[in-house]
Amino acid sequence: METARLVVGGSLAALLVLPFLRQPAAAAWPHLLLTALLHVAYFGLLAAAYARARVAVSYPLMRGVAPVLVLVASIWLFSEPLRPLAVGGVAAVVLGVLLLRARLLPGEGGALRYALANAVVIAAYTLNDAAGARLSGAPMSYALWTFPLTALPTVWWLMRGRRLGTLLLPTPGQPASLRQSVRLLLRGMGGGASSLVSYALALWAMTVAPVGPVAALRETAMLFGLLLAWLFLGERPTRRGLLAVVCIALGAALLR
Repeated sequence: METARLVVGGSLAALLVLPFLRQPAAAAWPHLLLTALLHVAYFGLLAAAYARARVAVSYPLMRGVAPVLVLVASIWLFSEPLRPLAVGGVAAVVLGVLLLRARLLPGEGGALRYALANAVVIAAYTLNDAAGARLSGAPMSYALWTFPLTALPTVWWLMRGRRLGTLLLPTPGQPASLRQSVRLLLRGMGGGASSLVSYALALWAMTVAPVGPVAALRETAMLFGLLLAWLFLGERPTRRGLLAVVCIALGAALLR
């Protein structure tokens, strides 16, 4: 439900801004349509993985494997020769992300194939969008269009069997006040806008820098996630978590 709210909120935020931006060139639109299909697969596999294992197991695996696939594919697709230092940086970031993966509990092994399949999907839409953004001549509007185009099939998939109005209910089946519904809508738009800005910046970076290192640098967000959890949620990192932070920070420094 929260994912559906984020997608809807991000789409509304994008549609408010898009009329004031330069629009993507015609050559970029096949890439936009393909990314909409890939994102539906992404959300479906994400839900399947989370239904079978904790986020601490599935998410680092998806995000850790994807940059390696992007790095290898970008050398072939975009003819981007990478220096050994950049390869070392990507490897350090990936190692740090994978170190954050929690140990499997009984019954969680089935989630691994969904997480690994989603890593392939993440790599595919990253490479597709890097090519599309470069062709678009307007990477910011290209990134914004990904949300509205993805919204309809994704919300249909996530909300199947439920009414669309339940998006504005804090608890399914329970009535909500106008204030609660507005708060949920604004939360969805806030989360969606944050996701939009993040992805737009990443796509812009891919138009002026090699795709592999940029894809790896995106995963340094986990470092900030650990820091915020420590400061605001009181979740002290373990020794393994601290080692992961060192690897991610070192990888980011090497990529820079």
